[in-house]
This record gives sequence, structure tokens and C-alpha cells, in this order.
Amino acid sequence: MSAGVMDAKLDRLVRRHAELADALADPGRLGGEFARLSKEYSDLSPLVAKIEELKKARAEREELVALAGEGDPEMRTLAANELQALDKRLPGLEREVQLSLLPKDEADERNAILELRAGTGGEEAALFAADLLRMYQRYAALHGWRFEVMDVSETGIGGFKEAIVSITGRNVFERLKFESGVHRVQRVPATEASGRIHTSAATVAVLPEAEEVDIHIDDKDLRIDVFRSSGPGGQSVNTTDSAVRITHLPSGIVVQQQDEKSQHKNKAKALKVLRARLYEREREAAAAARAQARKSQVGSGDRSERIRTYNFPQGRVTDHRINMTLYKIDKVMSGEALDDFIEALIADDQAARLAEAE
Repeated sequence: MSAGVMDAKLDRLVRRHAELADALADPGRLGGEFARLSKEYSDLSPLVAKIEELKKARAEREELVALAGEGDPEMRTLAANELQALDKRLPGLEREVQLSLLPKDEADERNAILELRAGTGGEEAALFAADLLRMYQRYAALHGWRFEVMDVSETGIGGFKEAIVSITGRNVFERLKFESGVHRVQRVPATEASGRIHTSAATVAVLPEAEEVDIHIDDKDLRIDVFRSSGPGGQSVNTTDSAVRITHLPSGIVVQQQDEKSQHKNKAKALKVLRARLYEREREAAAAARAQARKSQVGSGDRSERIRTYNFPQGRVTDHRINMTLYKIDKVMSGEALDDFIEALIADDQAARLAEAE
């Protein structure tokens, strides 16, 4: 986008913000439009503040350029020094404004459903899936998010074949959406007597939580089966038929919940997961329809893509999408250093989208 086109767009946004301020000053005239216009004004306000800051810095630069070319030597030196400092700050301001102009992913502010499944590697893969679940649980705690295990299928020795959790808090999906994909682990299993390094994997899927208003599900499209809950090895967890399996007939998606003793609660949880999966299908279809020719797969949510390798003997974790390696595997697994990857992935995604916008 050329500088002229960019400036014209920024001017339009500032004018629109001013128009909205005038309209909202007399809410009685707006009727049913008040809520919509109020949200638009609120969304524009931080961007307009950045635009005003950028315009002020550019005007200040023009003044400093003039001062640096005339007047007494002391004033010219002072102006030149201030100009140098301002020239270092301006690109950052311009980038902040450009990033604010990028289309928002409307799902970023949503809560998330996180699904973990053991992949290749047998029992070791299931143990790694359990390690990943604890990593995300600790990460959620560090961010003050609520972490609720909705359903889990245990192997009996501490591993998980599958786990589904609900994570609730501020901008959960925005932070976790890049975690979707295949996570590979290289380590010596506790059960390995010869000390050989094994490679196994677990799959992570992060879905934005959907509300009933987002996804309407007709009762006639559902087949609901109830059965008795059971734990590892068939051990009875419940003596009543409280477990629920819901099959969405049009899509073939099957969701099962047995964590609660109440059939009603299990059904509600299953519908919550089903809505998230259907919502994600719609998002993926819309993204495919836009046919964005992205070279990078960051943020694609491709669950067959190997995104990260955790090498325990060498103490390193590598994210293959951005070719970034951290030699602090303990801090990554405790959730403390996970933001190092997430911040880098967000920055890489922003850079790619800025390049597309030009």
C-alpha cells in the first residue's frame, strides 16, 4: 500500500471516528443503532489514538528538519539529535498503525476447546499427551484462565489416549490457536531398559468456542446414545446410563462425554464441543474460499502438520514453522517459556499478513 493511499485511509478513519462521536453525543436519535455504533466507536478509538500519535510525530519531524537546516549551530545540533531519536521511533509507530489496520480474526477474543490425542508411539505417546495437557494447564494458570477438563480417556499408567478441555479467559484463542498440529517428542521412556531414545507424537487441536447464536443445531440432525460410564480397564465409574454420545448426522462428527455423573451435564458438554467443531469447519471453509496463497502454514491449524519437536536428551524445543529453538525444555513444559514461541508465531503471522496487504 503506497504512502498516499495509506494516509488517505487513515484520514477516513479519523473522520469516521469524529462522526461517531457526534452521533453518540445524542443517543436518543440513534434508536436501535446505538449499540452497533457505540461498538464501532470503541473499536476505532485505540487506532485513532495511534494515528494521532503518528501524525504528531510526523509534524514534529518536519519542524526538526527545518530547525536542523537553519539558525545558530547549537540549535542545529540540538534539532539534529532530536531528529535522529525521532527517526528511530517513527518506524515503530508506523508498524503499530499498520498492524491495527489488519483484519481482525473475530475468533481471537473467544474461549477455546483444546483437544489432545496420543499419536504414533503407543504408551509413550499417551504419556507425552499427558505432559502436554499439564503444560497447557500451567500456562493457563499463569494467564489467569480457567482450565476445565471436560473428558479424558486414560491408559491406566498416567497417560492419556485423548483429552478435551475448556479454557476460559481473555483472548484465549488468540494465544493458543498456533498450537494446533502434531507435537513430536524425542526421549528415553521410563519403561525403556536399554536407554534408547524413542520418537512419538501427540496431536493438538485448538478450536474457538462457539455460542448457540453462532451455530444452530437442529435436534433432527442429532443421534443421541446414552450408556454407562467406565474408567480404565472397564472399571465402573457410574452405575447409571449417564454417559452421552452425540452423532451429528449431516457432518458425521461424533462427540462423547462421560466425565459428569449427570446425563444432562454430559449432554451439555458434548453439545459445547460439537458446536466448536462445527464452527471450526465453517471457519476453515471460509478460509479456503478466500484462497489466501500463504506460503507459511503458521496459524493454518493443519492438524497433520508437524509443528514442534521436544528433544529431552538435548534439552531443546524447536518450532519448525519459524525455525526457532529454545534450550530450556523444562521452562517450556512448565508453561513459563511457552509465550516465547507464541509471541514469535504471532509476530511472524503479522509480518506475513502485512506483506500480503502491500
